[in-house]
Amino acid sequence: MHIDARGMRFDVTAGGPEHGEPVLLLHGFPQHAGEWNDVTPTLHVAGLRTYAVNQRGYSPGARPTEVEAYRLTELVADAAAVLDALGVDSAHVVGHDWGAVVAWALAAEHPERVRTLTAVSVPHPAAMAYALSEDSQQKARSAYMLLFRRPGVAEKTLLALGARGLRRMLRGVGDAARVSAYAEPMREPGALTAALNWYRAMSWTDLAATGPSRVPTTFVWSDRDVAIGRTAAEACVKHVQGDYRFVEIAGVSHWIPDEVPTRLAEAIVARVRSAA
Repeated sequence: MHIDARGMRFDVTAGGPEHGEPVLLLHGFPQHAGEWNDVTPTLHVAGLRTYAVNQRGYSPGARPTEVEAYRLTELVADAAAVLDALGVDSAHVVGHDWGAVVAWALAAEHPERVRTLTAVSVPHPAAMAYALSEDSQQKARSAYMLLFRRPGVAEKTLLALGARGLRRMLRGVGDAARVSAYAEPMREPGALTAALNWYRAMSWTDLAATGPSRVPTTFVWSDRDVAIGRTAAEACVKHVQGDYRFVEIAGVSHWIPDEVPTRLAEAIVARVRSAA
């Protein structure tokens, strides 16, 4: 379905019991709302109503061209506006990768809108900023962002030869069909540039200034994540003032919703039920 908010049109996939507790699902780069397809069945069985959003830049009707339009404040405002348009006062919020960054900031800035928070793969933005300043290994893990922030160069590198670079980056999500499900939409005119604008608009000052989460919070991290190391993951606890759970999954890469969807869904349900 389509949701009109802030003068844009967002694509939203809704599912589960109509009157179930609402769960807002926020995807990461370079994926889309489809990354939750294998997670939501377990949530629906648990009686939850899910709303998976194609965020700014990923919904064709919500794709501004200016880099500044992709600052974190705008992304958070989108999430709140989508909840408004859905008629949802507050929701359980789940985010993976960049979606986790938005979820953390939404919980910090609008805790009244967030019943519980489950952040996946990417820790609290201030924990990430800390790791980047103190941990040389995290700096090396995050070096890819330098490429992503280079207009034109990143697009050419990732889309060359049938998007070989993008497909290589996505190898951990599963078979070739799943890789294509994420890579092909990024080949549409303007789509990859819009997604990369999240990185180009990113300010480390903004990330470091993100306030703590005061809502019941779970952070799910996998020990084979090439992008996020243990220093950042374990620093997360310092930025949560509500009930906190750290769920570490062994032997799994960055693509947790694709690799172990049932395990992730169980962590989400446990967090939701803890706040009942």
